[in-house]
Amino acid sequence: MKRLLIMAAMLPFAALAQPLNTTNNPNLPDYKIPSQQRLQTQMKSQQVQQKGMLNQQLQTQTRVQQQQLQTQMNNNRQRIQQAQPGERNPAGQQMLPNTNGGMLNQSGASGNSDSLLNNQQHMLPQR
Repeated sequence: MKRLLIMAAMLPFAALAQPLNTTNNPNLPDYKIPSQQRLQTQMKSQQVQQKGMLNQQLQTQTRVQQQQLQTQMNNNRQRIQQAQPGERNPAGQQMLPNTNGGMLNQSGASGNSDSLLNNQQHMLPQR
């Protein structure tokens, strides 16, 4: 009788007890220790954050390299264009006026062409 009384007194406390966690039962083969689960979750979130930071750094580095290459290409293009002969008026060069008329000089065009040839014969070696 004593036993029955004790059992009846403990029955309400048994109803308040937490039920077993059926999803994480230590007797099941895929049981995971809760502290290990928390650690794995933290590590995964850290890995995701680090991956995001590395991707941002890679994008920034790629962007900077592209800008540097573009600047270098522009500088090289300008240097090549400035070094090209026959430029009409490249930046930084001033055109000189043609004061003596060049080939269109009126004295040469209307004058005697033999006199022009005679003036240049002094450059040839004499025989």
